[in-house]
Amino acid sequence: MLRIERQEKIKEWIAQKKNMTIKELSKHLGVSEMTVHRDLKPLIEEGTIIKTFGGITYRGDAALDAPSPKEECVYCRKKVNESFAFRLILSENRIEAACCAHCGLLRYQQLDRDVLQAICYDFLRKTTISVPLTWFVMDASLDLGCCQPQVLTFEYKKHAEQFVKGFGGKVFSFEEILIELPKKMHLKKAHHCQE
Repeated sequence: MLRIERQEKIKEWIAQKKNMTIKELSKHLGVSEMTVHRDLKPLIEEGTIIKTFGGITYRGDAALDAPSPKEECVYCRKKVNESFAFRLILSENRIEAACCAHCGLLRYQQLDRDVLQAICYDFLRKTTISVPLTWFVMDASLDLGCCQPQVLTFEYKKHAEQFVKGFGGKVFSFEEILIELPKKMHLKKAHHCQE
């Protein structure tokens, strides 16, 4: 089967099922997971689907309503830099994008039970990670010019701890950051976004 044929099959299946894993696609198409990733790249770029932790989600007509990576943050209205993007997948295939973990976590708390899945990128490795499994570093000395207090995301606790050794800050689990970020925000009295 040619790449274009596989991509059409993927579009057909994802429109029906709404969510699929890379493993499922690999099995159905009879190709390696690496081939599936290569086939998915143009579909992700065109906005047909969104990459999630371990799979893909159908974007469909929601692509017209959801911010694209080149649009603005759902929380602070800053331009979304894909390297730091934080995505919230909601019911009815709605997807919201935040410019960084700071805004994404605050929006996550606003939406609470409406969030089906949240994903972000590992700060060092640029791999997609599921937010509840993420390790967060807050108050590092490395200023990336985004929202304050700055929150960086890591897939592995060890990587977060090593980062803190060089750049300062403190490591938090998902549950901990949901408590600590609002506390820090309350002390500062406002949400700070740098232009």
